[in-house]
Parts: sequence; C-alpha cells; structure tokens
Amino acid sequence: QVVLVSGHLDSWDVGQGAMDDGGGAFISWEALSLIKDLGLRPKRTLRLVLWTGEEQGGVGAKQYYQLHKENISNFDIVMESDEGTFKPSGLGFSGSAEARDIVKEIMTLLQPINATDVYDTADGTDIAYWMRDGVPGASLYNDNNKYFWFHHSQGDTMTVQDPNQMNLCAAVWTVVSYVIADMEDMLPR
Repeated sequence: QVVLVSGHLDSWDVGQGAMDDGGGAFISWEALSLIKDLGLRPKRTLRLVLWTGEEQGGVGAKQYYQLHKENISNFDIVMESDEGTFKPSGLGFSGSAEARDIVKEIMTLLQPINATDVYDTADGTDIAYWMRDGVPGASLYNDNNKYFWFHHSQGDTMTVQDPNQMNLCAAVWTVVSYVIADMEDMLPR
C-alpha cells in the first residue's frame, strides 16, 4: 500500500522553477527525509514522485498512472504541492466524507503552526487521474498571494523562497503523509 507525496520539476522556459514547482518537490523530498531521519517506519510505503512534463500536458503523470493504475486499490492517498510554499494554512482534500473526517482529525496535530484547515477540493494536475478514479487526494494550501508575482517569470528563482515557510510546509507534508501511512487501515473510499 502506498502513500504518494509529490511535486514536479519541469520549470517553465524562464526563471529557475524554484516556486513552480521546485518548492513542492523540495517539501515532498524533505518529508520523507525527516521521517527517515527520525527512524520512523510506517505500515505503508511512502513514495516520493518528482513529476516531469506537467507543463507539457501532464505527460509524466499520465505515464505513471498508466504504469501503476492496475494497483489503484493499493494507493491510500496521493498528495501534490504545486501552488507555492508560502506559510501553510492546511490542505485541500478530495475524498469521501468519512476520509475527510479522518484528515480533519490529523490536521489538529498541526495546531502549533496554525495549519489546520481542510478545504473542499484538492488540486493537482499530476494527481488528477488518481482522484478521478476515487483515490483520496490532498494539495497544500498556503498564503500564496504573491505566487503569481513570480509564476512563469524570470523572478521564479530561489531568492523568492523563504526557508522558514518552506520548513512549515514540509512539516505539514511530513505529519500528514506519515500519519496516513501508519494508520491501521487505509482511508475509506
């Protein structure tokens, strides 16, 4: 059984792609790194996917889906961060009402960083195939008012990333992915 965390690496033709979507790739990598460094071993596999080709029609996600869809019942949740890594406020979530209640309970663990909100839908080009087929999905929600200041521009460089805010985003990703991966049962569909 798999809990998938992800971001994509296909920067636009200008800038470095640090925000779109290097930040999402980084926090996904960092989540798994933190779990490993803490010596935690969840019941399910945590899988990091660094998508490619999202800007070119989602070809990387489509190929991954085609290769793994026969095991769709083993995917517990698919998570994608693709709208910046500013101060997090919570998660967008797509799934059953029962699964949403579980995710809301998990999010209470993030009270100390005030990132407890659960919004009505998850967004993510790379995880859309899975969510369409009933796999619960999550996307990072954050204070991205400045996202389009840099999105697809020469300004999309590492200088716009705030390490403290990225650490908070990585904390959300780490807590959510680990707790779901270590629950007794998969999220209900």
